[in-house]
This record gives sequence, structure tokens and C-alpha cells, in this order.
Amino acid sequence: VKDLDKEITESETEEKNSQEDYEKFMADAAEKRSLDAKSLENKESAKAAAEESVLTAKQEDKATLKELMANAEYIGSLHAECDWLISNFEVRKQARSDEIDSLGRVKAVLSGADYSLVQTSSHSRLLRRGRA
Repeated sequence: VKDLDKEITESETEEKNSQEDYEKFMADAAEKRSLDAKSLENKESAKAAAEESVLTAKQEDKATLKELMANAEYIGSLHAECDWLISNFEVRKQARSDEIDSLGRVKAVLSGADYSLVQTSSHSRLLRRGRA
């Protein structure tokens, strides 16, 4: 009988310890699930923020690329304009000089000068051709 009581006591103690271990295991598992759920939620929000950041960066990249292309086109047009100005510089310089000379003569005529008998070199060439 004594052995039986001892076995029953050992069994009850063992069952009690097992129950405590089980309850502790279940509490730890619940806590771990809760932490995992929070971790998952944090990771999902971080992922959403990263995806939004990537989307924003792509949109900014497209806008920057469009701006860069517009700048390149503008620079190209400036280059073409400068090329035209450089290639026609001497012609425009001569035209401006001729216009200044003409304005000076007009001013002199308006001031009373008489240029009716003065021949310019281009007129004298025309007269020589006409005689020939």
C-alpha cells in the first residue's frame, strides 16, 4: 500500500509538473505568435513604405529624364543658333557697317551736305562697265 501511495504521489507530482510545463509552453507559444504577428505587421508596413519609395523614385526618375531630354533639346537648338550666328557673323558685320555708313551719309545730307557729284567705288565700276 505504501508503494502504491508513493507511486500515486509521484504520478500526481509528475502530472502536475507536466501540466505546468505544458501551460508554460502554451504561454510561450502564444507570446511568440504575438511577437511574430507584430514582427510580420512591422515588416509588411516597412515593405509598403519601401514600395512607395521605389514608386516615387521611379516617377522622379521619369520626370528627371524628361527634364534632361528637354535640356538636351534646348542645348541643341542653342548650338544650332550659335552655329548660324558664327557662320553669318562677317556678313552681318558688313551689313551693319554699311548701314552705319548709309545712316551717316543720310545724316550729312539732312544737315546740308551735297553728295550729288561724289561717286563711290561701286558706282564707278558700274559706269566703267556701261562704257565698255
